Amino acid sequence: MLNNLFKGIFDSDLTNVISVSDFFLCIGTALLIGLIFAGMYIYRTRCSKSFVVTLALLPATVCMVIMMVNGNVGAGVAVAGAFSLVRFRSVPGTAKEIGAIFLAMAAGLITGMGYLAYAILFSVIMAMIFIIYTEFERRSTNKEDLYKTLHITIPEDLDYDEVFDEIFKDYLSDYELTQVKTSNMGSMFRLTYNITLFRNASLKEMINKLRCRNGNLEITVSKQDNTGMML
Repeated sequence: MLNNLFKGIFDSDLTNVISVSDFFLCIGTALLIGLIFAGMYIYRTRCSKSFVVTLALLPATVCMVIMMVNGNVGAGVAVAGAFSLVRFRSVPGTAKEIGAIFLAMAAGLITGMGYLAYAILFSVIMAMIFIIYTEFERRSTNKEDLYKTLHITIPEDLDYDEVFDEIFKDYLSDYELTQVKTSNMGSMFRLTYNITLFRNASLKEMINKLRCRNGNLEITVSKQDNTGMML
C-alpha cells in the first residue's frame, strides 16, 4: 500500500519502482557520504559555510536524480552536471572546490545506482587521500612563503643592471629581473624581480637597505604568482 502511494504516474512494467525502504536507505547513505565530504573539505581549509552545506547535500541530490531516472546514467549525469555548474556560473571556483564537487557528484551517482557499499568505500578512500594531499599542500605553503615578487622604482639616471646585487646576495637565494617599465613620463624606471628569500632572512631589513639605494622611492613586495607553474 505504501509503495503504491509513492509510485510514479509514468511507471510501467518496463520501469522499476523504487520501494520506500530503498529510497530512505539510499538517501540516508548519500547524506552520510555528504557529511564525510564536508568534514574532509573543512579540514585545514578556509571555506564558506554555504559551500560546505552545498557539498554535504550534493550527494543526496545527485542520488535522487539518478534514482528518479531509473539508473539512466546519461540522463542523470546531464542533469546533475547542470546543477553543479550553477555555483560557478558567476564566481569561478578554485581547483580544490571543483574537485570536491565532482567527488560528491561521483559518490551520489554510485549511491543512486544502488551500490551503497562501493559508494561508502569510495568516499572514505577519497576523503583520506584528500586529507593527505591537504597536509602536503600545507607543508609546501611554508616554502612558498619564501617566493616573492619585488617591485622597485628607481630614477632614470640610476644604472639598474647590478645596482642591487650586493644587497640581494645577503638576503636572497635566487632572484631574476623579469620586467623593466618606465613610469612618470619616462623619468622613473619600475623594476620587477622574482625573488626567493633565505629561510631566516629579514624582509624588512632588506627593504630598508633597498630604500637607501633607490632614493627612498616606492618599493612593493607581494606574493609571487605561481599560476601555471610547478615547483
